Amino acid sequence: MGPSFGAPRPFTDRHYAGQELAARFAAYQGRPDVVVLGLARGGVPVAAEIARSIGAPFDALIVRKLGVPGHEELAFGALAAHGPHQAEVRMDHVLASMPPDQRTREVLDDVRNRESVELLRRQGSYLRGRGIDLAGRTVILCDDGLATGASMQAAIQVVRQSHPERVVVAAPVGPPEVCAELAGFADEVICPRQPEQFGAVGAFYAGYEQLTDEDVLRILGG
Repeated sequence: MGPSFGAPRPFTDRHYAGQELAARFAAYQGRPDVVVLGLARGGVPVAAEIARSIGAPFDALIVRKLGVPGHEELAFGALAAHGPHQAEVRMDHVLASMPPDQRTREVLDDVRNRESVELLRRQGSYLRGRGIDLAGRTVILCDDGLATGASMQAAIQVVRQSHPERVVVAAPVGPPEVCAELAGFADEVICPRQPEQFGAVGAFYAGYEQLTDEDVLRILGG
């Protein structure tokens, strides 16, 4: 879907954004082959609303952004895990813009190793050994917004290893160029708000508090 224009009101919170996004998934209502995965943490409440709306099972997919040292909100890559599978992506254009001393192999590996530990911790904490079989299914991957697209690219790569029939990216808001790029990796991208001027994802929310482990477990029913 093409970019939206004007300045629509911000989403009240992630649940509200998920409810608005769920309206785009009416065609998936009641289909037994559909599963919804929320990129943890922020995508979990969005996924919960879509899954509730269409009557599909949902769970968390663990991702970790690889942040630029000193500017951790900017991702130079991301890690994702699902079951025994892991995936990693790196954003070449972001790496090229970093000072040479920040993109040495030692520095980048240090960031990756730290985030890998947290990825495995969250996988154990949130999923506790359970997993949904994705083979032959339509997987809807949800996040609360797309910035660089690194986390979503990693998520797509890791679920592809389980041989789903289709992978659909779902996010309330994201830059048009990122949505277009992700369309080359996913079978479909549904992102209703694609403003030309895009800063941080949180700027499109009235309430964008950091979610805790307890928040995620509560939404997952754990």
